[in-house]
Amino acid sequence: MRKLAIVVTHPIQYYAPVFELLTQRRQIAIKVFYTWGDQSNNKHDPGFGKKITWDLPLLTGYDYEWARNTSAQPGSHHFKGIITPDLIAQIENYQPDAILVFGWAYQSHLKVLRYFKSKLPVYFRGDSTLLDERAGLKQLIRSIYLKWVYSHVDTAFYTGINNKAYFSKYGLKDHQLSFAPHAVDNRRFATDRFDEVINLRLGLNIKNNDILVLFAGKLEAKKSPLLLLDAFNKLNADQAHLLFIGNGELETMLKHRAKGNPRVHFIDFQNQTKMPAVYQSADVFCLPSGGPGESWGLAVNEAMACGRPVIVSDKCGCAPDLVDDSNGIIFKSGDVDKLVAALNYLTADKAKLQQCGQASAQKIAAWNFEQIAIAIENKLNSET
Repeated sequence: MRKLAIVVTHPIQYYAPVFELLTQRRQIAIKVFYTWGDQSNNKHDPGFGKKITWDLPLLTGYDYEWARNTSAQPGSHHFKGIITPDLIAQIENYQPDAILVFGWAYQSHLKVLRYFKSKLPVYFRGDSTLLDERAGLKQLIRSIYLKWVYSHVDTAFYTGINNKAYFSKYGLKDHQLSFAPHAVDNRRFATDRFDEVINLRLGLNIKNNDILVLFAGKLEAKKSPLLLLDAFNKLNADQAHLLFIGNGELETMLKHRAKGNPRVHFIDFQNQTKMPAVYQSADVFCLPSGGPGESWGLAVNEAMACGRPVIVSDKCGCAPDLVDDSNGIIFKSGDVDKLVAALNYLTADKAKLQQCGQASAQKIAAWNFEQIAIAIENKLNSET
């Protein structure tokens, strides 16, 4: 079998299952090199404001190796947070037929791209978009730099329409682009969690006929939770409730603005094994992001896998791929009136919500881990 070296910062619930699946399918051999270091699965997340340890097994079923990270401030939030002086030697010792790098904006990852260019096929995975770009000198300089970065990439696995446009703008040709959809564990999220759903809604005093709008994620500016709260307060729906799941820098402000409203609820960060029940407890999911930096929005995949309609802003990278009139609404980012209209439309009719939820489940079925694995296998096995 052909061998693929995979370079990624740390174990992530959206990537590790793909690595395990590639190993199980035995079409190629892989080895994952984690560059943050062996403490990266128990890390402080500045967005949530706390140390996060995922409660899913992320290091089973595939071959991996830790890289020694010598950064003075280890982390994936800045360029010098990943400095791994032994990484290239570790990769060469594995003797791969190609390299797949997740993300370039770390010193060691960029070094790998540059070193292996013209030595081996270099693949890349990222989900950046053009949604936040503005004209000007700063953007012109950035454009020149990005074209230089991607000149070291032979093939990019793009996640969707917006991501493909980004790669195309910065120099990659159509024959260098392979579709590998952004995905979550659809089966895990779709598994019925009825008892937990009942208990969650009862605990918040949400009746069976009430409609629950859900926001799940970091309570930070780029995701615009304050916009959602403002829109909810303008709704013409006495039986609607709003639930914020998560923590973050805007938590105190949100709770202050929601004070005295018994239909607005807050629950702290919930780990991965709890999240399917959270999504299933809701009637509609909303991601009102304003950016900058909302590259995709995988929470939308998760909500859809649970059979829920979705409302997203046009700053969510996933919007043109995953959301249409059949399963939800796309509104203009920052437009509170458009968001109010979207919420009013969907919360007015439970039958409509159920119909949209069924469409979500059907649509997201094709966005799965197997499609990512197949795209990677096909590319590596087609190399001559």
